Amino acid sequence: MTQTPTLLVCTAKDQDDWRRAVSALLPEAIVRTGIDAPPCDYVIVWKPPAELFAAQTRLKAIFSLGAGVDGLLAMPALPADVPLVRMEDGGMAPQMIEYALYVALRRLRRFGDYERSQAQASWSPRPARPRGDLRIGVLGLGVLGGEVARALAQFGFRVSGWSRTPKSIQHVACESGDAGLTRMLAHSEVLLVFLPSTPATQGLIGRDFLRMLPAGACIANLSRGEILDEAALLAALDDGRIDEAHLDVFAHEPLPPAHPLWRHARVRVTPHIAALTDPVIAAEQVVGKIRRLQAGLPITGVVDRRQRY
Repeated sequence: MTQTPTLLVCTAKDQDDWRRAVSALLPEAIVRTGIDAPPCDYVIVWKPPAELFAAQTRLKAIFSLGAGVDGLLAMPALPADVPLVRMEDGGMAPQMIEYALYVALRRLRRFGDYERSQAQASWSPRPARPRGDLRIGVLGLGVLGGEVARALAQFGFRVSGWSRTPKSIQHVACESGDAGLTRMLAHSEVLLVFLPSTPATQGLIGRDFLRMLPAGACIANLSRGEILDEAALLAALDDGRIDEAHLDVFAHEPLPPAHPLWRHARVRVTPHIAALTDPVIAAEQVVGKIRRLQAGLPITGVVDRRQRY
């Protein structure tokens, strides 16, 4: 007889909504909330307090409601021997594709130029440009980056992508390794960043990295703020090396009001909304994995703590 699973939901916001969604999908389970709950089999978390794990001594798995897990991995109390499972999609892929399309179409149709023309009351039509003429690089071909690269290629853009290990995506020129990164960057008029935050990627996009892009390129960071050297980006924008930047994530969030990124004419800031986890889809995915674990089956999304994703 299968033991009744016990779950603890601990999220920084919308905790009761998550509890109800999980309970509806897994009615046979006991679902609790609060850091003072007795030991449970599974915990579903988003920005949990550090003391949460002290009382949770029998966990079989920890489910993060975010794709990035660097915050959890930085917690000293995180149990080292319990599988940590990241959110692989959670309804985020379609939203991320929409954001990427916005960046690409803004470049293709030169909407930034038209905004500047409007500010000068200048009627300045530009010639049309075919989609296949716009070369887009996707840095990081994981679950979200891979879906974005595939969608942009299907839309007719020339797409290349880079990942740490070799990948294959139809109609996408996939690169890997140091030489592959250099090749991909050299041909990326638009660079979309989908890398995880690891010791190897923190501060990766700095002065030398930006110089590997074509002059006047556009960059969009849609992954983790720590990857980008903000001072180096501002310098590249000021000297014209980078034409425009779309930033959804930052080293410090919320972005401080006095930060120069807010007011730079060639920077577009959004408040970490490129892709928001959908509670219904995310709950379905988490519950599906819990059912597999209960049946003794393997699951995807388990974090390799050495690689930190």
